[in-house]
Amino acid sequence: MTIFSTVGLFIALSLLVALLLGVITIKPWLKAPRSHSKPLDNQLLDINVAVFRERLAELKTDKDSGVIDDHHYQNQKLELERQLLDAQREVSPMVTPGIKSRLIVIVWVPVLTAMAYLMVGDRTPVFELWAAEDKVGQVADDLLAGRIDQPPAWAIEDGNQLISAMQTNVYRHASDYNRWMRLSELFLSLEATDSALEALSRAYRLSPDNEEIATTYAQISFFANKGQLDANSRRVLENILATNPEHEGAQMLMAMGEARASNFDQAQGWIKRLRESIAAKPGDHTQALSSLDELSANVVMQQQQASEGVEVTVKVNASLLPLVKADDTLFVAIRDVKGGPPFAAKRLPISNIKQGEAVISLSDLDAMMPERTLGSARSDKVQLAVIARISHSGNATAESGDLSGNPVVIGAEQTEVNVEINQQVP
Repeated sequence: MTIFSTVGLFIALSLLVALLLGVITIKPWLKAPRSHSKPLDNQLLDINVAVFRERLAELKTDKDSGVIDDHHYQNQKLELERQLLDAQREVSPMVTPGIKSRLIVIVWVPVLTAMAYLMVGDRTPVFELWAAEDKVGQVADDLLAGRIDQPPAWAIEDGNQLISAMQTNVYRHASDYNRWMRLSELFLSLEATDSALEALSRAYRLSPDNEEIATTYAQISFFANKGQLDANSRRVLENILATNPEHEGAQMLMAMGEARASNFDQAQGWIKRLRESIAAKPGDHTQALSSLDELSANVVMQQQQASEGVEVTVKVNASLLPLVKADDTLFVAIRDVKGGPPFAAKRLPISNIKQGEAVISLSDLDAMMPERTLGSARSDKVQLAVIARISHSGNATAESGDLSGNPVVIGAEQTEVNVEINQQVP
C-alpha cells in the first residue's frame, strides 16, 4: 500500500467516524420541536395525566360502591388536581442546541482522531519515507523507468532512502513488469536473493512470454535452491522450451537440474540435444563443446557414485497424512547409529512425496563434508542408520510437532531401504 493510499484511507476513516458520531450526537437535537420558543418535554406530563385518570376512576368506583361518601370523594379529587398542576410546573424545558454547539462537535471529532493517530503510534518510519520520496523519488522513478542507468552520487549518500523510494515507486506502478525486473536487479546487487526472487516472480506473472524475464527467474531460482529444479522453476523452463525449443540457457539449466536430481539419463539427453544445437551453428564452438563434454563426463561420474549409494523409500503413515502441510520440508539422512553429523543428507520440498511415498537416492554426492562420506563410512565398517523426518519449520533439528520415523539400521553392502514416518515428535 502506498503512502497516498494510506493517508487517503486515514482521512476517509476519520471523516466516516466524524459523520457517525455527528449523526449519533446531533440527531436527537434535530428531532426537538421547533413550534414553541420554550419547548417542553411532555412525556412526564402524559404519565401524570394517565395516573390521574386511573386514580379518578378508582375514586368514582369507590363512591358508587359506597366505600367513600361524596364529601370525601370531592376532597380526594381536588388533591389529585393540585398534584397534577404541581407536576406540570416542575417539567424542565429542553433547550435546543444552537449551530455553534453543533459545529464544535463536528470540528473536534476529526481533530481528536488525528491527534490520537499521531500520538498513539510511532509515525517516524512514515515521515522518513515521505522525506525519501521528496529527496530521491524522481531518481528512483528514472532508474526504474530506464531513463538513467546509474543514480547520481548525492542520491546514494543514504542507500536506504533510495531503496525505500524504489520499492514505493514499484508498488505504485504494480503492473509495470520492467520496474519489477529492475527492482530485482537492485536486490541481487545487495545479495537479497529472496527479495529478488519475489520481484522476479511478479515480473514473470505480468509478462510470462518475456524470455529474458523467464530465463532470469528460472536461473536465480535454480541457484538459490542450491542447484535443484523445484516445480516452479521447472515449469518456467518448460514454458520457455515450448516456445523456443532451441533456447540454450533453458536446456543447460534442465541438464544441470536433472543431474542434481539424479535423473542422469535425462541430463545426458539434454546435454546431447544442446551439443547438437551448438554444433549446427556456423563458427568455431570448440570451447563450448568441450565444456559440454566435461559436463557429460561429470554426469557419468555422478551416476557411478549414485549407483554405490542407498535408495531410500520413504512412506508416510496414512494417519499422519492430514498433518502434512504444503510448505513442509522432508529431511532424509544416513548417519552413524551412535550419532554425529550425517554421512549423506538431503533436504527436499514436501512435493517430492506423492501419494504418501517418495524415493530418494543418497550417496557421496550428498555428503555434507568432503572427508565424511558414505564410502568412507563403509570402508571404516561404521554401522549406519537411515532417518527420515518431515519438518514444519524447515530446520534441520527436530522440533515439537515434526513427523518422524524410527531409524532403520542398514548393512554395509545394503543399497535399498524402506523408512516409514509413523509418529509425531512430542
